[in-house]
Amino acid sequence: MADQRARRISEFIEPLRVRPGRSVNLRDFDPRRHSKAVRKKKQGRELLQTGIAMLADYQARLAAQDTYGVLLCLQALDAGGKDGTIRHVMSGVNPQGVHVAGFKVPSVEELDHDYLWRYAARLPARGDIGIFNRSHYEEVLVVRVHPELLDRQKLPPESRKKIWHRRYREINDWEHYLVDNGFRVVKVFLNLSYEEQRQRFLRRIDVPERNWKFSAADVMERRRWNDYQDAFSEMLSHTSTSWAPWYVVPADRKWMGRICTAAILVHTLIELDPQFPTVSDEARARLADARTELMAQAPDAGGHRNHRVPAGARHGAAV
Repeated sequence: MADQRARRISEFIEPLRVRPGRSVNLRDFDPRRHSKAVRKKKQGRELLQTGIAMLADYQARLAAQDTYGVLLCLQALDAGGKDGTIRHVMSGVNPQGVHVAGFKVPSVEELDHDYLWRYAARLPARGDIGIFNRSHYEEVLVVRVHPELLDRQKLPPESRKKIWHRRYREINDWEHYLVDNGFRVVKVFLNLSYEEQRQRFLRRIDVPERNWKFSAADVMERRRWNDYQDAFSEMLSHTSTSWAPWYVVPADRKWMGRICTAAILVHTLIELDPQFPTVSDEARARLADARTELMAQAPDAGGHRNHRVPAGARHGAAV
């Protein structure tokens, strides 16, 4: 059954994966794409719950094994659904093992370091799942669309030559380094259409409870839509690798985007196949001794303890 589920998940997400070396035009990807396996929202809701349950199981194993870490990079245009995707997909996992980092305008301290420094500082530990809500790819997206931001990065003149291809190479090398050291990199682009973004912006304006999510800067960035489409296309073409592929997820239907993201993350954990640590015979013997002692401490039929309780234990203190 487990092998069958793994095969179905793999088949489901394969059309979303950007083949390494492929020249990508983002306009070729349908943000409202359907899957033969999921056609209705109700069916999608059931599959999402299945994915969440599987994710919780594998996360527990990942934490117990303490060998691998997983980094999920989420990229999207404004209103692409990153926050909602994180909230729904990770709803069933242990929050102690998941850490979300959001990256906004870099601080003065961050600008005094190399452009990957602030991202490296927020990487997950072994046994954890880290989520970058926006990621190091901002450095070849927003900064590319707004090259004036490079001036704040204090780069020497020679470092600005062929900068985008150089950064693609550096990011690929960095991710390869992470994977070689046991940290899997999962990259999801939530692909939103021009019209759906307009509708979501209008809802943020028209619904008072959503006003806080809207900024006039969002409309200004929307005017650069074609520039962002080109930047994303270049990014996907140059940074989808065999060790850290990109997945382009149709995000016009929020429920579909969440299902796809959950499936991609579960697929990664299935490939890692983390296991609970095995216990040695010596450790099992100690467990048996501890069990015997604890069983002997059970109260008798009258509710009386069969032993003298240490003073500290009466008040809940550690013995």
